Amino acid sequence: MEELDIIKRVFLLAVSKREEGESMKDTLESLVNTGMFENGMKEAKQTLSELREANYIVGDNLSMTGVIEADKAEKEFKQ
Repeated sequence: MEELDIIKRVFLLAVSKREEGESMKDTLESLVNTGMFENGMKEAKQTLSELREANYIVGDNLSMTGVIEADKAEKEFKQ
């Protein structure tokens, strides 16, 4: 499996840290508001699509692979 870029790792981490009742749209808006995406919502939606195609996100939730990658990202960022 290829190494995920920083944007995708942060995206997965954000999904894993969502509050109860927070939708994927809320998460996208939150990430766009941080300035993480140069092209705004269009780039955020493209990243979401790529993560879904790679089965890191299924529906609006992380797959087991997505959970593992989000946990790895969290540990990496805490170092």
